[in-house]
Amino acid sequence: MERIYVDTDIVMDLLAKREPHYQFAAQLFSLADKNQIEICISPLTFYNISYIVFRNYNSSESRKNLLKFKTLVTFLPVNDKVIDLTLTSKFKDFEDGIQYYTALEHNVNTLITRNLKEYKSAEINIITAEQYLKNKAK
Repeated sequence: MERIYVDTDIVMDLLAKREPHYQFAAQLFSLADKNQIEICISPLTFYNISYIVFRNYNSSESRKNLLKFKTLVTFLPVNDKVIDLTLTSKFKDFEDGIQYYTALEHNVNTLITRNLKEYKSAEINIITAEQYLKNKAK
Protein backbone atom coordinates (compact mmCIF):
# COMPACT_ATOMS: atom_id res chain seq x y z
CA MET A 1 0.00 0.00 0.00
CA GLU A 2 1.30 3.43 -0.92
CA ARG A 3 2.29 5.65 2.00
CA ILE A 4 1.89 9.42 1.72
CA TYR A 5 2.61 12.20 4.15
CA VAL A 6 -0.14 14.79 4.52
CA ASP A 7 0.71 18.19 5.93
CA THR A 8 -1.30 20.16 8.45
CA ASP A 9 -2.98 22.41 5.86
CA ILE A 10 -4.61 19.45 4.15
CA VAL A 11 -5.82 18.03 7.47
CA MET A 12 -7.28 21.42 8.35
CA ASP A 13 -8.98 21.58 4.95
CA LEU A 14 -10.73 18.34 5.86
CA LEU A 15 -11.66 19.04 9.47
CA ALA A 16 -12.63 22.68 8.99
CA LYS A 17 -14.27 21.99 5.61
CA ARG A 18 -12.27 24.82 4.07
CA GLU A 19 -13.43 25.51 0.55
CA PRO A 20 -12.42 25.14 -2.21
CA HIS A 21 -9.91 22.60 -0.84
CA TYR A 22 -12.24 20.47 1.28
CA GLN A 23 -13.38 18.21 -1.57
CA PHE A 24 -9.81 17.15 -2.40
CA ALA A 25 -8.92 16.53 1.26
CA ALA A 26 -12.12 14.52 1.72
CA GLN A 27 -11.35 12.38 -1.35
CA LEU A 28 -7.81 11.79 -0.12
CA PHE A 29 -8.94 10.67 3.33
CA SER A 30 -11.65 8.55 1.75
CA LEU A 31 -8.90 6.56 0.02
CA ALA A 32 -7.32 5.97 3.42
CA ASP A 33 -10.67 4.92 4.86
CA LYS A 34 -10.93 2.34 2.05
CA ASN A 35 -7.37 1.13 2.81
CA GLN A 36 -6.16 2.18 -0.63
CA ILE A 37 -3.42 4.44 0.77
CA GLU A 38 -1.75 4.97 4.12
CA ILE A 39 -1.80 8.58 5.28
CA CYS A 40 1.04 9.54 7.59
CA ILE A 41 1.24 12.60 9.81
CA SER A 42 3.40 13.69 12.73
CA PRO A 43 2.16 14.14 16.29
CA LEU A 44 2.82 17.86 15.72
CA THR A 45 0.05 17.94 13.13
CA PHE A 46 -2.34 16.15 15.49
CA TYR A 47 -1.55 18.61 18.26
CA ASN A 48 -2.12 21.59 15.97
CA ILE A 49 -5.45 20.31 14.69
CA SER A 50 -6.64 19.28 18.15
CA TYR A 51 -6.05 22.80 19.40
CA ILE A 52 -8.28 24.20 16.66
CA VAL A 53 -10.92 21.47 16.99
CA PHE A 54 -11.22 22.04 20.76
CA ARG A 55 -11.60 25.78 20.17
CA ASN A 56 -14.48 25.25 17.74
CA TYR A 57 -16.44 22.36 19.30
CA ASN A 58 -17.41 21.23 22.78
CA SER A 59 -15.04 18.82 24.51
CA SER A 60 -17.13 15.69 23.93
CA GLU A 61 -17.65 16.39 20.23
CA SER A 62 -13.98 17.33 19.80
CA ARG A 63 -12.77 14.08 21.29
CA LYS A 64 -15.21 12.08 19.17
CA ASN A 65 -14.07 13.80 15.97
CA LEU A 66 -10.40 13.39 16.82
CA LEU A 67 -10.83 9.71 17.68
CA LYS A 68 -12.54 9.16 14.33
CA PHE A 69 -9.82 11.08 12.49
CA LYS A 70 -7.08 9.15 14.33
CA THR A 71 -8.27 5.89 12.74
CA LEU A 72 -7.43 7.27 9.29
CA VAL A 73 -3.77 8.10 9.90
CA THR A 74 -0.45 6.63 10.94
CA PHE A 75 1.70 8.69 13.27
CA LEU A 76 5.38 8.99 12.37
CA PRO A 77 7.63 9.95 15.28
CA VAL A 78 9.63 13.15 15.25
CA ASN A 79 13.12 12.42 16.52
CA ASP A 80 16.33 14.33 17.28
CA LYS A 81 17.58 13.88 13.74
CA VAL A 82 14.40 15.46 12.29
CA ILE A 83 14.72 18.43 14.66
CA ASP A 84 18.43 18.87 13.86
CA LEU A 85 17.81 18.68 10.10
CA THR A 86 15.02 21.24 10.40
CA LEU A 87 17.08 23.62 12.54
CA THR A 88 19.95 23.58 10.04
CA SER A 89 17.75 23.69 6.93
CA LYS A 90 16.66 26.57 4.76
CA PHE A 91 12.99 26.10 5.65
CA LYS A 92 11.44 29.42 6.60
CA ASP A 93 8.50 27.67 8.25
CA PHE A 94 9.74 25.39 11.04
CA GLU A 95 6.61 23.22 10.92
CA ASP A 96 7.07 22.59 7.18
CA GLY A 97 10.65 21.51 7.86
CA ILE A 98 9.58 19.08 10.55
CA GLN A 99 6.95 17.60 8.27
CA TYR A 100 9.36 17.27 5.35
CA TYR A 101 12.17 15.67 7.35
CA THR A 102 9.73 13.38 9.16
CA ALA A 103 8.54 12.08 5.79
CA LEU A 104 12.11 11.76 4.52
CA GLU A 105 13.32 10.01 7.69
CA HIS A 106 10.54 7.42 7.43
CA ASN A 107 10.98 6.77 3.68
CA VAL A 108 7.68 8.32 2.65
CA ASN A 109 8.19 9.45 -0.94
CA THR A 110 5.21 11.77 -1.39
CA LEU A 111 4.21 14.79 0.67
CA ILE A 112 0.79 16.35 0.03
CA THR A 113 0.57 20.08 0.68
CA ARG A 114 -0.86 23.32 -0.68
CA ASN A 115 2.38 25.13 0.14
CA LEU A 116 4.48 23.95 -2.81
CA LYS A 117 6.81 26.96 -2.79
CA GLU A 118 8.28 25.99 0.59
CA TYR A 119 9.58 22.67 -0.78
CA LYS A 120 11.46 23.76 -3.92
CA SER A 121 14.61 21.74 -3.20
CA ALA A 122 12.81 18.62 -1.97
CA GLU A 123 14.19 15.14 -2.56
CA ILE A 124 10.71 13.58 -2.53
CA ASN A 125 7.51 14.25 -4.50
CA ILE A 126 5.73 17.36 -3.27
CA ILE A 127 2.26 17.79 -4.74
CA THR A 128 -1.19 19.10 -3.91
CA ALA A 129 -4.08 16.83 -2.98
CA GLU A 130 -5.73 17.74 -6.28
CA GLN A 131 -2.62 16.73 -8.27
CA TYR A 132 -2.29 13.51 -6.32
CA LEU A 133 -5.90 12.54 -6.95
CA LYS A 134 -5.59 13.30 -10.69
CA ASN A 135 -2.45 11.13 -10.89
CA LYS A 136 -4.14 8.35 -8.94
CA ALA A 137 -7.12 8.36 -11.33
CA LYS A 138 -4.86 7.70 -14.35
